[in-house]
Amino acid sequence: MVVTRFAPSPNGSLHLGHAYSAICAHDIARSRGGRFLLRIEDIDGERSLPEKAAEFREDLAWLGLEWEEVPAQSTRLSSYEEAARGLLRDGLLYPCSCTRKEIAALEPRLGPEGAVYPGTCKGSRLDPSRPAALRLDVDRALAQVGADAGELFWEDEICGTQVADPRPFGDVVLVRKDAPASYHLAATLDDAADGVTLVTRGQDLYAMTHIHRLLQELLGLPVPTWHHHPILLDENGEKLAKRRNSPSLADRRAAGEDGRALAERLRRGEFPAGITLASA
Repeated sequence: MVVTRFAPSPNGSLHLGHAYSAICAHDIARSRGGRFLLRIEDIDGERSLPEKAAEFREDLAWLGLEWEEVPAQSTRLSSYEEAARGLLRDGLLYPCSCTRKEIAALEPRLGPEGAVYPGTCKGSRLDPSRPAALRLDVDRALAQVGADAGELFWEDEICGTQVADPRPFGDVVLVRKDAPASYHLAATLDDAADGVTLVTRGQDLYAMTHIHRLLQELLGLPVPTWHHHPILLDENGEKLAKRRNSPSLADRRAAGEDGRALAERLRRGEFPAGITLASA
């Protein structure tokens, strides 16, 4: 059975880009007789607003979608801690107290997530009295799973077979200073726990799959298939985003717009003025 999911963070309202992504995941599951899950990713400290999760449910119902809700991330902290302890015990994580400003001052190379950490703290020992993030030693992790020569693969329904190469990211953070886990660790563990078989998400997250595939191998998790759909762009050619105050679904609901009709237009590729679908 195909199991897809929509996993928003309650740090702002949903917009048309979220609606498009949720509809893609929902419709794929329904067309294949599968399940569509809603998971609230609420471990971003004070930025996670409980009232937004309730708003999300109203948005999805307004669009005419049906879902099964699984436990929110805030209920899963022990699983993140357990996984991090295991990786730390295996010598695959190391503490890093560097700030983003300090890293930027080193003029590092750029990777898929921006500045690539140059490994300043590699080899450091964990000091409980000093706040630190925990980074994955990517080279050592690849050696442990025997993937030095590119033998680690993943499947994307749109792009086909891909060779996992997380090296361009550098040593990514898996446990943040200000949160129980990074997106990489939490989402990978949660998808496995929820039995997700098809990770349906936007092309903007395509590169992340290289890291997630490595984590699955390290942690002995099942390997899903991925489906990275095109994303919606605004009139400036930028991705719709909460931080750019893209018009919210909640505002459209309050204005009396027909959510089901909107969903049908999105399915047909009929977007509001100024909104376009990114090319593959």
